[in-house]
Amino acid sequence: MEPVTHNVIRFKVEKPSGYRFVPGQATELSINQRGWEEEKRPFTFTSLNAWPNLEFTIKIYRDHPGVTNKLGTLKPGDGLVLRDVWGAIQYRGEGVFIAGGAGVTPFIAIFRQLREEGKIGGNQLLFANKTSGDIILKEEFSRMLGDHFINILSDRAEPGFEHGRIDSEWIRSKIPDLNRKFYICGPDPMVKDMQEALRELGIAGEAVTVEL
Repeated sequence: MEPVTHNVIRFKVEKPSGYRFVPGQATELSINQRGWEEEKRPFTFTSLNAWPNLEFTIKIYRDHPGVTNKLGTLKPGDGLVLRDVWGAIQYRGEGVFIAGGAGVTPFIAIFRQLREEGKIGGNQLLFANKTSGDIILKEEFSRMLGDHFINILSDRAEPGFEHGRIDSEWIRSKIPDLNRKFYICGPDPMVKDMQEALRELGIAGEAVTVEL
């Protein structure tokens, strides 16, 4: 376990032999402790298949006694239960990735894989958070994407960051060429808002990838 932000932790987990996934996919995890085995929650892999271990980057909600709060109390040697791999989000070609908060996690493995293959290209990440302290892997995304990593903060204006919320006009101002593929992940209300914003811009159907 390693802190990533004030409320996000990186978990490294032993990888079962032959266990594979497509970058962007997830699995259901539960804690291998009495009373927690059936409390299953979906989490995205943020490691790559070539890595010796699995990695998950998980936002911890300490304000209620749920699974993520319990995960934040685990110690080295504690066990997790892994299940089948699933998920609709995977790389389908160069485009624009729109993420809200911990919804960025499917994109972490995708961008790491593209970096390994030398295929970052013109991909862009539009990342919405409340404050700069909430930005997951800010330095790593900056190294991978440079000016194609664009942050917007909703709670307050901070130097060096856009302030407000992502909407159709903001997307148009950042992405002049809208003939791109779009990938969306975040809280359900945000995903619906982004789908509507893209429809306003004439973008829908096969051009847009979201988690089903």
